[in-house]
Amino acid sequence: MAVSVKFCGAAGTVTGSCYWVRTGSSQFLIDCGMFQGSKTIKELNYGAFPFDPAQLDFVLLTHAHTDHAALVPKLVKHGFSGHIYATAGTRDLLSYMLPDSAYIQEMEVDRLNRRNRQRGKPTVEAIYSHADVAQCLGQIQTVEYDAWLDFGDIRVRFWNAGHILGAASIELELPDPEAENGTMRMVFSGDIGPDHKSFHPDPDAPQGVDYLFCESTYGGRVRQELAPDDRRQRLAKEVNDALKAGGALIIPAFAVERTQELLLDLSHLLRNGDIPRLPVFVDSPLAIRVTSVFSEHASDLEDMKGQKAPFHHSSFHFTETTEESKSIARFTSGVIIMAASGMCDAGRIRHHLKNHLWRSKSTILFIGYQAEGTLGWMLERGKKRVKIQGDEIEVKARIRTLDTYSGHADNDGLLEWVEERFPIKQSVFLTHGSPQALQAMHDGLVAKGVPSTKLIIPQIDDAYELLNTGANCLNHQAARRLDPKAVSGPDWHNELAQLTLDIRARLDTAPDDKTREAILKSIRTGLGNEVS
Repeated sequence: MAVSVKFCGAAGTVTGSCYWVRTGSSQFLIDCGMFQGSKTIKELNYGAFPFDPAQLDFVLLTHAHTDHAALVPKLVKHGFSGHIYATAGTRDLLSYMLPDSAYIQEMEVDRLNRRNRQRGKPTVEAIYSHADVAQCLGQIQTVEYDAWLDFGDIRVRFWNAGHILGAASIELELPDPEAENGTMRMVFSGDIGPDHKSFHPDPDAPQGVDYLFCESTYGGRVRQELAPDDRRQRLAKEVNDALKAGGALIIPAFAVERTQELLLDLSHLLRNGDIPRLPVFVDSPLAIRVTSVFSEHASDLEDMKGQKAPFHHSSFHFTETTEESKSIARFTSGVIIMAASGMCDAGRIRHHLKNHLWRSKSTILFIGYQAEGTLGWMLERGKKRVKIQGDEIEVKARIRTLDTYSGHADNDGLLEWVEERFPIKQSVFLTHGSPQALQAMHDGLVAKGVPSTKLIIPQIDDAYELLNTGANCLNHQAARRLDPKAVSGPDWHNELAQLTLDIRARLDTAPDDKTREAILKSIRTGLGNEVS
């Protein structure tokens, strides 16, 4: 039986995870996530899928993060009517995350369309609506870890991935008459969490598969392993240093898991007196709702068993309404403000950044992965001027990064996870990483004895036919929606934004108007415009 896999996202980049699997009897998806990063790659969210959603038999979801699940309602909008299989934790998280995603899209599209109408450009439609989300949620069927699901001649099993609540790696077993035991076995990693992570046991998956599809988010990056007490002390130092600087501490926090881990640790630090009592604002309606999901699943999570109200403390203030969010602006020091999104590409965090980035006493603390081209990525790399909602902001705040809360295994953890899957009989596909991270994973696996011929780094929209005859996979080049070179890193939109900031800075620092006129004249000449 011929089996093919098309890499419809997270190929040569981190976001947009989506594998289209076709067999002789069925076709289905593993994940259907949004693209995040530069405007160029985010435009893929609005375009047509490289497959017909109405022809899909079912969808398997590894976990609830935006880049793995947030385009599933779009499938429904365009005709998908089958079941969506996910763990109960993933289902419960999506019941809040997908409506929030629809709301953010509607807000952003309204803002964009106002600008488009002013500029005489055509308006655009939101990727999906609340009605599409409601229909999508009704199609979810929950599954248990370690239990086989039968889809005719295909069997599926979910394994704990240790990444976030409900996260899974997915094992497929397909009939293959050419194989020695008559089956082809494949594992899709999803996102792999680090060992000894808060809330979850260490990740697991089967050994001896034919094909392994492995994420590479933190390829090439090694973190120091810390015990919980050491992790909390790192956080305490960042909080105390921010307070010593005299300003507010702003934390762009992912609504799922990062916010809850921080609340758990901040509560511990406050109780022990490791940080002074101060207001901690959680300014994210989604994070507040997700926190309730974690409380409901407390009996299933490590580090929480036996704890009453683990995410509550007298210092914590949960702000849901717009008015409550705006009222936080009166605080310029002695406060912690946590808001989504973690990459600063949407949500309330952008308002807090506008209020604090220009303040030299304020501190911005990043605690998670920043996709290339996002505002968080630019700030982490030291950009001194940025644009937020059309306004130029000079960056004077302290920019700090604390990677001990990452939900991803680092380079060594990923390599160890792959090694534990040995022997891998056919090929390893490396996905969900930047070009540099993918190459680091490739080189690391070669050093562990995996032949380079067994390692494949697909590009977006590549399709491979999987053979169990000992031969390499056959690559069928299909029409690409985007040049692979444009998939990762900043795009021309980022370059234009930076150029306008640079021009403004140059004009502002010019000694006189004559110099400014000369600068503008040289720019016009460079553009090929006649200057009288």
